[in-house]
Formats: sequence, C-alpha cells, structure tokens
Amino acid sequence: MTGPGDAAEGGLFAERPAVAPKPEEPPHYLGHRDRLRERFAKQGADALPDYEMLELALFRAIPRRDVKPLAKALIRRFGSFAEVLSADPARLAEIEGVSAGVVADLKLMEAAGRRLARGAIAQRALLSSWAELIEYLRATMAFATREEFRVLFLDKRNHLIADEIQGRGTVDHTPVYPREVARRSLELSATAIILAHNHPSGDPAPSVADVTMTREVIAVLSPLKIVVHDHVILGRSGHASLKGLRLI
Repeated sequence: MTGPGDAAEGGLFAERPAVAPKPEEPPHYLGHRDRLRERFAKQGADALPDYEMLELALFRAIPRRDVKPLAKALIRRFGSFAEVLSADPARLAEIEGVSAGVVADLKLMEAAGRRLARGAIAQRALLSSWAELIEYLRATMAFATREEFRVLFLDKRNHLIADEIQGRGTVDHTPVYPREVARRSLELSATAIILAHNHPSGDPAPSVADVTMTREVIAVLSPLKIVVHDHVILGRSGHASLKGLRLI
C-alpha cells in the first residue's frame, strides 16, 4: 500500500525530471569589442572618437570588463586620446580602475608613437619636410606636462643625426645653457640644429625669454659655423616658429 507522499502517487518525494541549466549569456561587452575592432579594421582610426580609440587601447590590459566608462573618465580628466597617453603615470593611477598594467600599456603606446614618428623623419632632410617635422615634434612633446627643451642635430644635408632632450623643467620654465648646446653640437659634428620646446599651458606663443635664449644660442654657435635653422615652440593648440615670426 502506498502513502500519499510516495512516488507512485506523484507525491512530495517523487522523482522529478532533471532540468538542464540555462546557458549563461556572454557578457555584453564582448560583442561590443568585436564590433569596435571590426570598425577600426574597416574604417581606420579617423572613424573613431577618442574614447573608442582608448577603449581599444584598454582591451589588452582589462580583458574581462566593460572599459567604455573608464575610457570616458580618462578623456574627461585629460582632454584627448593624445593627452591620456602623455599623462604622468602618477596622475593616470589616480583614476579608479587604472592599474599598473593599464599605465604600462598606455605608456608603451606613447613610446611606440614617438618611435614611429622619429622613424618617419630619420633619413629625410628636415627642412624639405616641414609638415613631418612638426608632426614629429607634436608627437614627442606637445602634450608633455612639464617643459622640455630639445635639440635636433643635423648634418650638412640637414638629415637628423640625433634628437636629444637638453633639459626638463617646471610647468613654465626650462633652464637652457647655450655652451652645452655648442659642446654637444661639436661632439656630434653637427653643422646645423633646430631648437624646440613645449608650452604645457597650451599656448605656443614665444615669450621674451624664449627669444632672448634663442639669440644667445645663435651668438655662441655662429663663430663655430653651426647654423640655428629655427626654434619651434609646441602647444596643444598649435605651434610657433621664431623664424617664421621673424624673431631670429
């Protein structure tokens, strides 16, 4: 005799058919990543806004999370894709979600961009490729948060021998020593140089001190028959040429 709870009556303890677990939905961001990569492959970087380019840069360091909010937070803090890559590592790390791995990947991209730009001008006469020179200088220093003063040393064909940072300073000043520029020019057997520095404020307009320093460098190099072709000042909003402005 069976009771009301027995399996024969379909009671409480009756065996029930196994229910297959519902397959988990893939994270929504995986499809977004695939679509973004496809757009980049088909349309190129110019078709993507800065935050989407930054998403692509973050995919490797953050493989299992939606990185769009972080990309947008970085753009809000620093202003643009280029400024994120150029930002000081300590400031990047202040943003929630930015790990040491993220910082390392972003700085690697910055270094790669600089090396690519340098390769584009390495074997060319700089004075015959002004646009490429400006693009190179923008890539290397326009978005730096501190002033950098660099010298491009040229041979007699105006090909680049070396590009060296002669000094780093504060947000608005870098000490420059004309005799050190002369010494290094002689060491490299340079016959000409191009001076360049950045204005972290964003405004590339030359200051009185910029013009004075440039004239001092010219005065030291002139007896050595080393020509100062120009002094270019870079800012986020553009560039200024002291020669173009007829200040030297």
